[in-house]
Amino acid sequence: MGERLRKLGIRLAETRSTALFQLATDLPAAVLARTLGIDITVAVKWQRAAAGDWAAYAADVSNRIRKAPAP
Repeated sequence: MGERLRKLGIRLAETRSTALFQLATDLPAAVLARTLGIDITVAVKWQRAAAGDWAAYAADVSNRIRKAPAP
């Protein structure tokens, strides 16, 4: 399949890198690592390259949990 895609002009390495970069901007490193089955250190490197700041994400999740209505 890879050969067929290359013949069509689709560069797999570049496409994979673009997808990982985008995911790293949208997901925390831990979620990225678990979802894709990659090592956490690799996920952190992708996140740093994508300039993802997940301190705000963690704070937002924490606030949502505290503000959730009681059952």
